[in-house]
Formats: sequence, structure tokens, C-alpha cells
Amino acid sequence: MARPGLLSHLADFVRALREAGIPVGVSEGIDAAAVLGTVDVLDRRQLREGLASVVVKRPVHRPNFDVLFDLWWPRVGGTTTTDDDPDPPAPDPEALRAELARLLLDGDDDALRRFAREAVAALGRAESTPGRQSFFSYRVLRALSPDTLVAQLLDALLAGADRGGLAEQVARNTIRERLATLRAAIEEEVRRRAAEERGPDAVARSTVRPLVDQVDFLRAQQQDLAALRRTVAPLARRLAARLAAKRRHGRTGRLDFRRTVRSSLATGGVPIVTHHRPHRPHKPELVVLCDVSGSVAGFSHFTLMLAAALREQFSRVRAFAFVDTCDEVTRFFAPGADLVTATQRLSREADLVWFDGHSDYGHAFEVFAERWPEAVGPKTSLLVLGDGRTNYRAPGTSTLRGLVTRARHAYWLNPEPQRQWGSGDSAADVYAEHIEMVECRNAEQLAAIVGRLLPV
Repeated sequence: MARPGLLSHLADFVRALREAGIPVGVSEGIDAAAVLGTVDVLDRRQLREGLASVVVKRPVHRPNFDVLFDLWWPRVGGTTTTDDDPDPPAPDPEALRAELARLLLDGDDDALRRFAREAVAALGRAESTPGRQSFFSYRVLRALSPDTLVAQLLDALLAGADRGGLAEQVARNTIRERLATLRAAIEEEVRRRAAEERGPDAVARSTVRPLVDQVDFLRAQQQDLAALRRTVAPLARRLAARLAAKRRHGRTGRLDFRRTVRSSLATGGVPIVTHHRPHRPHKPELVVLCDVSGSVAGFSHFTLMLAAALREQFSRVRAFAFVDTCDEVTRFFAPGADLVTATQRLSREADLVWFDGHSDYGHAFEVFAERWPEAVGPKTSLLVLGDGRTNYRAPGTSTLRGLVTRARHAYWLNPEPQRQWGSGDSAADVYAEHIEMVECRNAEQLAAIVGRLLPV
């Protein structure tokens, strides 16, 4: 039976998980409380894995869970900030580097973590405000420069073995993993000290990164885009299952008027029971028309990759990209093609620039309608991707209106916040008068929109 103080601490931890975007319901909270009564709470590994098993439902949630776990359930036995000597002796960086090299060769993770705690205390200290000490991981890593030890460690691990073979590859992977363990231990110790001083909530707000599917497309960094690309396949699988179920259990077919009237004779002519023709599920055609200029390239590339991954859910998928002119890019997303390579080929090989390489929606729409008039028809779902910023050029609304009229369904996904539509050179408010425009700022919203908007 967990103690009341421990349960209160757990409740704070569960609240922090929810604030970080990890869905933890009441049932998961109850299961987490049961974990406290089942595992040895003094064994952090047992406690971590026990709590993770009941509150983490998707792999993308695990990194944030681990960060928050370290804040709410820190390691014991480390030197606290209040016990530190205010004037510690100056450390010898070379001696520390020699000790680090020995530990990296030994591969003892526990000893490496103890070294990290000592290194943070000796090298990570900085005077942030008068009378207050702060600790920073970059100061420790800069002083230790662990990456400069790779050659020395490689020589020691190979012990005269030939270079360039499997042995060297294994040795390099081993060194890489041990350096990653060191960096993680240093960052964990810095967070622990910060949490002692400022509280775990304050540290969580500044250190917990948004979940990859909640990263704003227009603010995504290079590592965020790489993580987003890795989510395309699992996201496509979930959406495919959702679309297939929606198609299988879709609405009933059209009203069968004759059968309905005939059955109403038994109830005095009142059609209490209606009859419908059999529902014939179909796979719609999908045409994606997207702006791939620099401002929205990350959003458009990710959405193109997702559409390509969902190819089996549509009878036909055609993709068109534009900057100031338009080109069909379906060929880059052929079945079996690597999606990352496809987006790279699109950027290099597609004919997307006509004049100056700045977005020109009006001209791109006109080229699309002129060169591929058969692309959009009564069976087509048209998906337009872009921020609608025209660089003050003609928006081409009449051409867009013609495309929307011909399509069975048409939607525009805009990665900008709705409050910015129509500001500056944005013609999003004008386009919204002719096509349903939806705010789509991250992968989570995109998944919900695709599942909701695309007809089956």
C-alpha cells in the first residue's frame, strides 16, 4: 500500500505528464498507484519501467516521460546544491579527462553516472545571479571535450586489429553509445540540481520538448523534421485503419423510395421504417496541390510523404508541387520509393521555378489547370497545401474556384494560425471564400484532419 505522501507526489507527476501532452486518464492514474504498491520504489529502474508500462501508450511519448521521471524521481546519493563547497578547489581538467577515458573503456554505466555528477559539481557551476549558483551541461562538455577522446578510445578498443573492418565498426558504435550515456547522465544531473533549486514544475516547462506530432510545422528545426519523417509510416498505418473502418461501416446507401412506400402500407401509409439501397464503398481519387517554397517546405514535404504512404486507400493519387509554376511530382513517389529520397529528388529535379522563385499562387493555379485539365473531376478529392502568401501577386481565385467546382470535395490545409490569415501578403481570407480552409499546424492536427475530411 503506497503512503499518502507518495500518492500525492505521484498525482503531481501524472499532472506533469498531462501538461507535457502525454494522455494519462483516470484509469492509467489508478494503475500507476497500483505500481507503487507492487514494485520496489527504491529501485529506480523497476519504478521507471513499471510506471512507463501503464502510462506510456506510444513510443513518441517515452522521451518526455523519461525527462519528467528524472525530475520527479531523481537519483539519490548525489551531492546536493546546498551542500556544495562555496569555494571548491579548481578542478584539473586533464585529470578528469584521463579518468573519463578510463571509464569509457571500462563501460561501467554506474561509474560513468557517478563521474557525471562529480563533473557537473566541479565544472558546470556558473554564477547566474548574486548569491545563486546554476549548473550547465554545456560547460561540462566543453571542459571535458569527450569527442576528442574518440581516436584514443578507438586505438585502445581495437588493440592492434585491422582498421576498416567489422571490428572498427563495432568499436565506433560502442564508443558512440558510451558517450551518449555520459551526455544523458550530465543532463540528468543538471536537471536534478535545477529541480532542487527551482522546483520540478519550473524545470519541466523549460526542458520538456513538445511531442514530435505537436511540433509546429513552421517552427520545426532540422532534428524535428527528421523525427517527423520517422513518424510518417506509423501515422499512415493508423490513418489507413481508420479510413478503412470508416469505409466499411460508412453511412447507408441512398433511400429506396419504392421499398419504403411499399412497407409503409402496413402502417397506414406512415413510413415508420425507411429502406436504403446497398451502400457501395468506393475509393476516391486524391489530388494534392502543394506550395513547396521555403516558408512551408517542411509542412508540404511531410504531407506529401503522408499522402504517398496512404496510396492504397485511394484509387489514384496524383501529387503536384509549385513555387511560382507547377509540375507533377507523382513520379517521385512511386510505390516502393524511399519517401525521404523522394522529397530530396523533388527539390532537385521538379520544374517549380518560372520567374523569380517566389510563391505565385495565381500563375501556379493557371499552369495546373491548363496543363492537367483532366486531373480534377467529379470523383476527385482536391487537397491544397500552403500558407496562401502570394507576395502581393494575383491570387488566381477564378481558376481555383473552377477547380473546386469540378472536384467532388476540396479542402485547403494552411499551416499558419488562423489569426494570421489575411495579414500582410496573405490571401488566405480571400481563398477561404471559395474553398474550405482548415488550420493545420502540426502532425497531430493533420492526422485528425485527414481522417475527418477525406471522404470514403
